[in-house]
Amino acid sequence: MPVYLLQAQGIKKPVKKLPVHTIISNVVVKESVADTVKITAPVRIKITTSLGEIIVRLSDKTPKHRDNFVKLVNAHFYDSLLFHRIVSGFMIQGGDPNSKNAAPGILLGNGDVGYKIPAEFDSTLYHKKGALAAARDNNPQKASSGCQFYIVQGKKYSNTELDMIEAEKGIYFSPSKRMTYAMNGGTPKLDMNYTVFGEVETGMEIVDEIALSQTDNNNRPLTNISMKMEVMKEDEK
Repeated sequence: MPVYLLQAQGIKKPVKKLPVHTIISNVVVKESVADTVKITAPVRIKITTSLGEIIVRLSDKTPKHRDNFVKLVNAHFYDSLLFHRIVSGFMIQGGDPNSKNAAPGILLGNGDVGYKIPAEFDSTLYHKKGALAAARDNNPQKASSGCQFYIVQGKKYSNTELDMIEAEKGIYFSPSKRMTYAMNGGTPKLDMNYTVFGEVETGMEIVDEIALSQTDNNNRPLTNISMKMEVMKEDEK
């Protein structure tokens, strides 16, 4: 996410020229760790943070992202990682393996797992408030990071603003999407550009609380916000 989009969101804080969803840009694409995952039912993930629990439901319309996320969660990859970059009114981002035990003030966002996930765009999955999406670098295929993700907080948009985004980005907002962005908010500029692969079912108030955290000039929280993830069992859903 280029810095100029942060400014468009009304963020005045100076930041280094580093994409919001930055990951290491020269990783080698190799076999995904998710290749052995077999999914037979809707998947929900419990994200336990130092501020409370968030439950996200993964979409079956993005099976590569879903399966990869499940594989990493089952491997406890995300346990003890941080929400390392937060922009209030925009999103909260985590999943950088370098964030585990990272010293205060260290710039994070370049860690990855060494492979990418092909983009899985679907017009019914969009950046409404609570959307779970995959981070990526500026690769032309728009392939996703193998591990970094973000949850949209966003803001409310008027029809006039959405008209401008349609003209600028060449995307279409249906009446139902327009109503969602007007009533609940989101980040429509990212639609069909970053893969959305799930959404928050409960715990959006925790996302909002995390988004209010004080941050440094690189948008890293001054107080660490850690996470732990687990795939929910059927009797927990």
